[in-house]
Amino acid sequence: MQKRHARATLPPDAGERLKRIRLVCFDVDGVLTDGHLYFLPNGEWSQRFYVRDGYGIKLLQQAGVEIAILSSGDVRSGRARAESLGIKHVHFGVTDKASKFAELAKNVGVSAPEAAFMGDELVDIPLLQQVGFGATVPDAVEEVRAAAHYVTQRRGGEGAVREICDLIRNHR
Repeated sequence: MQKRHARATLPPDAGERLKRIRLVCFDVDGVLTDGHLYFLPNGEWSQRFYVRDGYGIKLLQQAGVEIAILSSGDVRSGRARAESLGIKHVHFGVTDKASKFAELAKNVGVSAPEAAFMGDELVDIPLLQQVGFGATVPDAVEEVRAAAHYVTQRRGGEGAVREICDLIRNHR
């Protein structure tokens, strides 16, 4: 297993890894959102998303990169956000993200080294270790930060996704 670099600077081989990326998978809670659930008066939950993260995703899509959601949770606002961004590969309630990724990668026609994943919880570690570029947020648990190639400077729901999108775009 290759040594991972859990820091806000890119590891030496990051440029080569990032050049190959054709599929980017994101977790939702704590990555696309700030990790908080907001309870509405009608009893539903909602989440907070950052508009610039969405724009970063749109820029990757325009560059020909496939985008996917792989989330253990399932909150209606997450589905609505994915739909608003035109994300075709949306998987909520996923208990085994590595297996779901393998199925998705096969369907999209990419290999693990051609994919990136951004997650922030223990369940995300197997997939972070499998893909060509694994990223997380600074407030992820220590084990996740250690498993990632890159830890963003910005927090989830506050520009972390845009940071990853820009890294990928700038290395294409």
